[in-house]
Amino acid sequence: MHHFTRQDLSARQQYKFISGSIIPRPIAWVTTLAGTVVNLAPFSFFSSIPGSEPLMTLAIGRKTPQQPKDTAANLLATGEAVVHIVSADLVEQMNATAANLPASESEVVATQLDLVTSHSVAVPGLAAAKIRFESTVYQHLVINDHTGQAMADLFVLRVSDFYFADEVFDATHDYILPAALKPVARLAGAEYAELGPTYQLTRPQ
Repeated sequence: MHHFTRQDLSARQQYKFISGSIIPRPIAWVTTLAGTVVNLAPFSFFSSIPGSEPLMTLAIGRKTPQQPKDTAANLLATGEAVVHIVSADLVEQMNATAANLPASESEVVATQLDLVTSHSVAVPGLAAAKIRFESTVYQHLVINDHTGQAMADLFVLRVSDFYFADEVFDATHDYILPAALKPVARLAGAEYAELGPTYQLTRPQ
């Protein structure tokens, strides 16, 4: 068993160990607006919160301590986003939107993805995504490092509208069908994964 204390490790090693261990991670493919420009970017530090509100968490690292990434800046400015779940048929386009473009250029235009008008937010969604969530900022927290410098923006997003393609939704039971969705997960570095075999376990009483 290899053991390290935090003090033993560089910041890069700490990140590698965390991101390589907490796997697989779902990917939030997020559209936001900067004026009339639609920004689109993927983030894998993404999860949900249990409770009576439909909440998701999204952690976005900063470019510099003073400069949030474009998606975070847009969320702070408008309070709105559309979050999409990445399926296997869209993984190449998703990867292309991870490119470092100026805030004035749209990743949607670069990847030739079609947009659809949203119901409750001004931000459009991606027509090709099998699942999407219109959402608004519920809470925001700046995460500082041990020196007090900002290193990430943590957003709690509240979903206002849910969209599911027919093939991934069992309307009789309100189930999402994972085998039909074929979600893509992030591992570490440039590695991704799809679902392998699934099974059920009965919880003890």
